[in-house]
Amino acid sequence: MRGVLSSAVYLPYRRLERADIGAFVGQGGGKGTRTVASYDEDATTMAVEAGRLALRGHGTPPDRVLLGTANPAYADKTNATAVHAALRLPADALALDLGASARSTVGGLLLALGAPGTALVAAADVRTGLPGGSDEAAGGDAAAAFLIGDETAGPVVAELLGSASVTDEFVERWRAPGDARTKVWDEKFSEVRLVPLGVRAWNRALEDAGIVAGDVAAAAVSAPAQRVARATAGKLDGVHVIDDLAGAVGNAGAAQPALLLAALLEQAEPGQVVALVCVGDGADVLIFRTTGALATARSARPLAEQLTSGAQLPYGKFLAWRGMLPVEPPRRPEPARVSATAAARSEEWKFGFVGSKERDTGVVHLPPARVSRGGAHTDEMDPVPLSDARGTVVTFTIDRMAYSPSPPIVFAVVDFDEGGRVPLELTDLDADEAAIGLRVEMTFRRLYAADGIVNYFWKGRLVRDA
Repeated sequence: MRGVLSSAVYLPYRRLERADIGAFVGQGGGKGTRTVASYDEDATTMAVEAGRLALRGHGTPPDRVLLGTANPAYADKTNATAVHAALRLPADALALDLGASARSTVGGLLLALGAPGTALVAAADVRTGLPGGSDEAAGGDAAAAFLIGDETAGPVVAELLGSASVTDEFVERWRAPGDARTKVWDEKFSEVRLVPLGVRAWNRALEDAGIVAGDVAAAAVSAPAQRVARATAGKLDGVHVIDDLAGAVGNAGAAQPALLLAALLEQAEPGQVVALVCVGDGADVLIFRTTGALATARSARPLAEQLTSGAQLPYGKFLAWRGMLPVEPPRRPEPARVSATAAARSEEWKFGFVGSKERDTGVVHLPPARVSRGGAHTDEMDPVPLSDARGTVVTFTIDRMAYSPSPPIVFAVVDFDEGGRVPLELTDLDADEAAIGLRVEMTFRRLYAADGIVNYFWKGRLVRDA
């Protein structure tokens, strides 16, 4: 039996009210909200957050990491290696990027499901567009991750029964590398070309699985536009199609298929047949049967819980974060690019947030040290990973002068429950929320980018469910 061992979703904390767009720009907008990645988030950091949740409770690391995104932080350089490092996976675990298209994620799922071993398939996207445009309002930022394998790696919660793919070449939706705006030929044209491909893949997948449409309890349809998704859903022989999250999240691009599959599994009951239907540059259909293990394999941070959390973001701040509205930065020198050699030497600390603990006293050093606190011992330390640890704010300051893409910066000194104290930047909070005694957890974020090099590190995030 081969299929999904675990799944997880990550939604950014901030939300944009679509109605604010029209009020500001004079066009566009709409109803509902869309999720917004913070100024210190990108596809890599969100993939790390989803991957951490998907791997929680699984002791054996995956053999490979496959990252699907249409908006990577780097070209030429592999982005999945940062995900690999932040998740502290073994050096012999393969890390690969999957294309720069919205179809890359479903391709990663098919590759992982058809190969031996275990794989973490992570998908993340930051979606934007020109102010007042449909992509800006309809887009959404999100990530999802799946651990794929067989029963030798753990209980399978959703077994793959069958799949089918159809490919066709036509220009329907495109964006040149570096452009913010995705262009669309015509949505009616998209519907006419894509829906028949979806129907063809649907019928072939049912045949491959040896079932009929009436056996499918629920399906999710991922498409580049709601018009295409609804038209495709109407052709699925009356099968119940779950909400595509357009009203609360938006279309998450390459992460959309993964987001909807995770939602499908979260809503399913053990023993049900569910299907993921994806149309775009062709069509792909994956059919699963959930198992009894699904009942005890719920995510540590369910999608339903994340949908009801979050805080509103003003539209002007959204434009500033996306580089659409240049604002005056703090009058301090911008940071220089991070040293590649220094980062390589401190990979465990920088990407894994691993400190050191004295063997004789248990004192925890952050960052890791070689010499004990009293100076009596050298290299008598054990590594202590703290990326999943929680801590308490013992003091803080609000800095309105230090350089930041989104000032002011909230700096805090945090004492961790497992030991160790470290100064950290806090994120996903307003300055007036800062207080001594707050509980924080760690999150992988961007500090800044200089000369095209992204400086990643860990920040503190309030534990809002405490």
